[in-house]
Amino acid sequence: MERAADRKLYVVTQTTDAAAVRQPPKPTRGRVHRAWFVAAVTFVTIIGAAAFRSVPGLLIDPLHDEFDWSRGTIGAAVSVNLALYGLTAPFAAALMDRFGIRRVVAVALTVIAAGSWLTVWMTAAWQLMLCWGLLVGLGSGSMALAFAATVTNRWFTERRGLVSGILTAASASGQLIFLPLLSWIIDRYDWRPAAVTVALAALAVVPFVWLLLHDHPADVGQKPYGATAFVPKPPPVPGAARRAVTVLLSAVRTGPFWLLAGTFAICGASTNGLIQTHFIPAAHDAHMPVQAAASLLAVIGVFDVVGTIASGWFTDRFEPRRLLAVYYALRGVSLVFLPLLLGPTVHPPMIFFIVFYGLDWVATVPPTLALCREQYGEDSAIVFGWVLASHQIGAAAVAFLGGVARDTFGTYDVMWYASGALCAAAALMALVIRRRADGAVAVG
Repeated sequence: MERAADRKLYVVTQTTDAAAVRQPPKPTRGRVHRAWFVAAVTFVTIIGAAAFRSVPGLLIDPLHDEFDWSRGTIGAAVSVNLALYGLTAPFAAALMDRFGIRRVVAVALTVIAAGSWLTVWMTAAWQLMLCWGLLVGLGSGSMALAFAATVTNRWFTERRGLVSGILTAASASGQLIFLPLLSWIIDRYDWRPAAVTVALAALAVVPFVWLLLHDHPADVGQKPYGATAFVPKPPPVPGAARRAVTVLLSAVRTGPFWLLAGTFAICGASTNGLIQTHFIPAAHDAHMPVQAAASLLAVIGVFDVVGTIASGWFTDRFEPRRLLAVYYALRGVSLVFLPLLLGPTVHPPMIFFIVFYGLDWVATVPPTLALCREQYGEDSAIVFGWVLASHQIGAAAVAFLGGVARDTFGTYDVMWYASGALCAAAALMALVIRRRADGAVAVG
């Protein structure tokens, strides 16, 4: 009996030891989960990439004065940048699946720095298109919100809405940090030192990415935050471009994709394309000092952080379709009143607009991400990349049309009213996005 019991104990012990070898090491209880450190590095990285996106509105007037380029020409370069920012995102998400987050992000930051640095020596409009439009557009597109979606999907199963809100707010934080600084540099010295500052900021983040940004929780032997089971690291996915296109071709056959893409195109048109690009020139037209206008945009960045994180919290608790409808409706109303608020001084109604617009700026991102996850599951990061592409196409169109409108009418008023009407349409579109049926993608 004792020998039989010993053999049974031996077998159980050996089985337990073998299972222990196959299982990943368990993190020590009480410690902060590694996912939060990865989220922190991602936050700082997006701030570095956001630096260049703070520049366009500041440079329109200096480039117009120095090179005598029309605002339409400068707006066209901005539109190329914004369009590539969006169109690169889905391919970048697929490349992260193939080569890893760390490699893709490090290369992207380097490309941003190169594009910004090379603008110092430009003398022709095509060079502006190449450096500011092509290089920085490609680099920043690889650092777009699809990057935040990839990190959130891999490292978190709980608190995804909150984390996506925090990472989305990183772009606004970059604007908050760099806008006042860059406007001061341009006013005190020239636009070229500002471009060099942006290049150095992007390069400064690269070492942190390479050393601290892990690709997957399995790399450090941990489960995703909130997961009940260990998730093995998937093998590299070949054919990144083919996968991005395949996912798009599947998504475009569903109604929710077009509604999400349409609402997000209007989001981009009314934020990056309109306010971020043309608010400072419009305020300058109303005789407001450039530094004062830049400071107002920086204040938008302050409240953007608050609004986006709050939106992530709301998205974890409330219906994302209704949240989107409320966000777009309120944004549209505020834009209609903006022409009445612009003037040579900053008065309380303008401050109220800035605070409100900051709270609403990218509050649309967490519920849009949640709807992508609901509709498209494992492909949601790539689908969101394509939805983000529509965001940037909308932004690109308005960045260009805003410059043309200013050249044609001598004012931006028509753009404020048109964008307000578009936001009202987006609110209605958000409400008609259908829920996904269990086991199948919903078709609108």
